[in-house]
Amino acid sequence: MGSLSYDPLKFKELLHYILHRCGNLENVGKTVVYKLLYFSDFDYYELHEKPITGESYVKLPYGPAPSHFNEVIADLIKENKVKQIDVDFRGKIQKKFLCVKQPLLLNLSAEEIQIAERVINKLSSMTATQITGYSHGDMPWKSAKDNERIDYEMVFYRDDIYMVREYDNNDVSCD
Repeated sequence: MGSLSYDPLKFKELLHYILHRCGNLENVGKTVVYKLLYFSDFDYYELHEKPITGESYVKLPYGPAPSHFNEVIADLIKENKVKQIDVDFRGKIQKKFLCVKQPLLLNLSAEEIQIAERVINKLSSMTATQITGYSHGDMPWKSAKDNERIDYEMVFYRDDIYMVREYDNNDVSCD
């Protein structure tokens, strides 16, 4: 596993952007946000061989979880950019994070935002249960051991349903 450089400003901005775009949706709580961050970073990595944020994601029973989420969300709340509320969603308490101020997007490129947008459009309508099940099929999560860091390189072994990169089969030569 190569060493990745975590960029706290990009992670904070990506989190703020995701909350701005879909945090107000009824189904989007902490679990869904975790997965939207994960798929944004890992899909970008598959396309560009580097993640957006360099965040470390850990394999937990309910899917991938970003390591720095709690401290970054606390900063966003302290800065009055986001507020946290607990709501009843289908009989369960859901932690929601609502955007109070629009993100400035000074650190994310247009291409990085485009990938996040693609992930949001594809997955933000899922409930926590649905997106958790979906994340459990992704090779990076499947290949990691419980409570260990998920290897970005495993995106290159994804099943077709998760692939975001077009692979040219002509690149392989067999003599």
